[in-house]
Amino acid sequence: MENLLFLRLAVAAIFIYHAIPKLKEPKNMASGIGWTPNKVLALGLVEFVSGLGIAGGIAVKLSASLLIAVMLGAIYYKMSKWNVPFSAHDKTGWELDLLLLTANLTIFLRY
Repeated sequence: MENLLFLRLAVAAIFIYHAIPKLKEPKNMASGIGWTPNKVLALGLVEFVSGLGIAGGIAVKLSASLLIAVMLGAIYYKMSKWNVPFSAHDKTGWELDLLLLTANLTIFLRY
């Protein structure tokens, strides 16, 4: 599915980039979101490995489905737990999360 190559690479870059701080310092991230460091580490591993899978074209459907679950969780937390609006000038809303969810759905459905 070469016509999705650029989308796959962009999605992979975003998830790998955001996974690195979770893998390097899970305690710092955990204190900010109210999770245990092990949960943050697990999330970072899912994001990193799935990003590599999507970029490399390996287990793309599985990787995209895992990232769909991650983005559904992110949107849920932002909307119901943290009361984050769709878009905000003073913080990141969940509009980018929705875009990443849609991108992963597209990748999943096309593979």
